[in-house]
Amino acid sequence: MKNKELIESGNLELYVFGLLSEKETAEIAKIASEDVDVKNEIVSIEKSVIALSSSFAPTLSAENYSRIKQKLDLDKDVIQLKPKLNLSQYIGWTAAAVFLLGCGYLYNLQQNNLGEIDGLLNEKQTLEQTVSAKEKLNNQINTSYTVLKDENNIVVKLAGQAISPTSSAKVYWNNKTNKVFIDASSLPTPPDGMVYQVWSLKLAPVLTPTSIGLIDNAADKMKYLIEVDATVGAEAFGITLEPAGGSKTPTMEQLYTLGKV
Repeated sequence: MKNKELIESGNLELYVFGLLSEKETAEIAKIASEDVDVKNEIVSIEKSVIALSSSFAPTLSAENYSRIKQKLDLDKDVIQLKPKLNLSQYIGWTAAAVFLLGCGYLYNLQQNNLGEIDGLLNEKQTLEQTVSAKEKLNNQINTSYTVLKDENNIVVKLAGQAISPTSSAKVYWNNKTNKVFIDASSLPTPPDGMVYQVWSLKLAPVLTPTSIGLIDNAADKMKYLIEVDATVGAEAFGITLEPAGGSKTPTMEQLYTLGKV
């Protein structure tokens, strides 16, 4: 077992508490004599055990003491009796004091446990978000690979126009399913409040544009192929920059790319 694995295995804690077999104890003692990290970890565990022992009976704060008294109804009026000092009375007082200390200890322990549970729940949520993001990325990569390898896809190159000559894009149009995917990775990031709008164009007898989808850069999705609405009978494709939500007709002054099928 590697020394890092040994430290993370929990066997060092069992070693400190004397719960390992003689053979395992001898092995760890030998490793500790040769490895500084293992030795330091054992010293750290021993210090933690000593600290835990010294704090086993924590003191009660005034606030916690008052809460416990209220729970036990210790502030209610009682019938005054003539004091009679005897051994049983002292025992009763001592038992009450021990009981209060025990309640305070359990209360503090409960609060610590609740804090640990909250921490674990937060870690679980973070892990789930990370896993979800990785699954989404993996799906995007797989989709892109499938589209690029599909022989039924027609690739239409869209060239940059006057407003942005260096821009470009590609359309992958499937001639069997009519599905359309856009490679918008060579377009500049749209400004705040603006989106790219993809148009399927019929050129004759008159120019007829049909919106087939919007593209923003949420979650950097412009890095990957983006699926938009399917289309039939397209003779060209164009992409314009439009206000968020899109436009009913293309703003020709904001035509970024255009290409014929």
